Amino acid sequence: MIDKNRKLYNEQFTEEKYQVFLQDIINQFQYVPQFKISETPAFIPKELKNKLIEACGEIMATINQPNFKELTNGAFFDKNPIVPNEDENAKFIQLDFGICKDENGDLVPKLIELQGFPSLYFFQELLGRKYREHFGNAIPENYSQHINGMTNPDYIELLRQEIVGETDPKQVILLEIEPEKQATAVDFYATEAKLGIKILCISKLIKKGKELFYLDDEGKEVKVLKIYNRIIFDELFQRDDLKREFDFLDEVDIIWIGHPNWFYRISKYTMPLLKGEFVPKSFYLDELIVIPEDLENYVLKPLYSFAGAGVQIHVTRKMINDIKKKSNYLLQEKVAYAPIIETMDELAKCEIRMMLLHNSKTNKIEIVSNLMRLSKGEMVGVKYNKDKTWVGASTGFFES
Repeated sequence: MIDKNRKLYNEQFTEEKYQVFLQDIINQFQYVPQFKISETPAFIPKELKNKLIEACGEIMATINQPNFKELTNGAFFDKNPIVPNEDENAKFIQLDFGICKDENGDLVPKLIELQGFPSLYFFQELLGRKYREHFGNAIPENYSQHINGMTNPDYIELLRQEIVGETDPKQVILLEIEPEKQATAVDFYATEAKLGIKILCISKLIKKGKELFYLDDEGKEVKVLKIYNRIIFDELFQRDDLKREFDFLDEVDIIWIGHPNWFYRISKYTMPLLKGEFVPKSFYLDELIVIPEDLENYVLKPLYSFAGAGVQIHVTRKMINDIKKKSNYLLQEKVAYAPIIETMDELAKCEIRMMLLHNSKTNKIEIVSNLMRLSKGEMVGVKYNKDKTWVGASTGFFES
């Protein structure tokens, strides 16, 4: 997005360098990431950086309202559980923006969706570090993944403070469903490497009264004090085959690092509550009085689905009328991503996830990192970008 940086990067890029870069990432944990890693990072100009900061601020103003929990109590419907011992602040917040152009041709972020759930905090640090190691002469030293200019060691220390704190790392677990089979497993391994915490499948938890334990490598029981939760409930509900002693509705003596209820409160359910320049119009389908005539300008989304599942981008009136449980859906104004990143063939579009974290020491939610997805297809997902190059997972370096 910054011409001089893009030109320099593209000129010095070779497929051989890219393959060495990928192999280096694989060698970190002797593991092949289960998603496409883009050939390039993005270079984000000051003007867009400032708009992203402004957009995050406007959205957080709604989330920080004293009555936000009251406004989002409706998010707990059907099978959605209310997990006991909810805290006052979401620990992790992800704000996903499509990068568009306004009527003047200037770049502007538009919110796609948001999540009160952890993202790839540790893999993104690794990814940015490897881009620098392998393509560093094209990435200016004063450009940073961290919008507030913090260093990578400071960033990791902040994550350690919020996830582990003063607790023995052995008594902190990263909880998933068969973590080694998850597409995000590389982030789990990066987390384990930096924090020394245990990656654990929920089926391995042992419950004794209100206490949880797991068996270490020597077969000894270790009491769990904190859970860094990475379980998506949609998947858990589908795993009737998974035998487990612990249920999320159980009253247990642990601290949630990222309480599960925020997954529902800060989600697509929140979209109609948000207003402003950077937010597309969004409606709860069951509250929609009149179906818009220009449905070609809208997308239809299930309120709770993961990785784009069930999203309809070619919406028809019949499609809406055929939905039996309209309360489970959202109609959202379509966001027109702008093709702006010059590659070796066609221009790529991009989506940026602003990764936020509640700092317990300052009691403030801060933008701490970012994740980018580059695309040349109709949508960002893998199935829309098969056999394309210069697409996939990436990160942004912000102009200082």
